[in-house]
Amino acid sequence: LLERYPRQLSGGQRQRVAMGRAIVRDPAVFLFDEPLSNLDAQLRDEMRGEIKRLHQAIATTMIYVTHDQIEAMTLADRI
Repeated sequence: LLERYPRQLSGGQRQRVAMGRAIVRDPAVFLFDEPLSNLDAQLRDEMRGEIKRLHQAIATTMIYVTHDQIEAMTLADRI
């Protein structure tokens, strides 16, 4: 993956790279604007779990924008 350009990555890989870049910068707040919308159902479910674990591990405020009620209920501390 390190030798590839962003245009050579799949949608899911691009999403994970973008999240990694954001984490490295150690922001006070993360804003996710429908980050899972371009993923298939299985990968979307896996990524929901990863985002939830990430949120608990780094304990940083995350604002998550989605039109998917399941994602909202799965990931939310507050709605």
